[in-house]
Amino acid sequence: MFCSGCGHQLDAGQPVCRQCGRPVAPLAPPIPGFEFQLASYSSKIKTLGILWLVYAGLSMILGAAAMTFAKAFFEGGLAPWFHSQMGQMPPSWVIPAAFHFAWLVLALRAVLCVIAGWGLLEHTQWGKVMAIVVSILSVLKFPFGTALAIATLVILLGYRNSALYDQL
Repeated sequence: MFCSGCGHQLDAGQPVCRQCGRPVAPLAPPIPGFEFQLASYSSKIKTLGILWLVYAGLSMILGAAAMTFAKAFFEGGLAPWFHSQMGQMPPSWVIPAAFHFAWLVLALRAVLCVIAGWGLLEHTQWGKVMAIVVSILSVLKFPFGTALAIATLVILLGYRNSALYDQL
């Protein structure tokens, strides 16, 4: 270390310069480096992975409740409504087929969310790609899917974030 006034070499811990008497400026704290940014980004990715797993469970539970309610509603008293509004009942296979399709979509969405969350927790490249794809598919699932999709896209996309993710 050298004096900022005269350039004389200073010893460690010396409060003033012996040559010119100028007080020694305190050392500036080091700027957080790449390791600090990487640790911060890693915690964001871990939180994002956990949120995708929680969203998968929440989506499955709420979807199962909605499907149960809808099935009870459609099996209970829809015949008079269809008869008065449309003139005739749909074929008997339409409603069960619609419910099977809805269950399939619900289960597929939950499985994709679990895969995305697990891939992010493991810091894999396919996990990043899967999370981006699932976030695009979930952006219209207001409010939780939209918020999680936007957070995922903000955290995973961009050159700086891609470089940080590659280092994990």
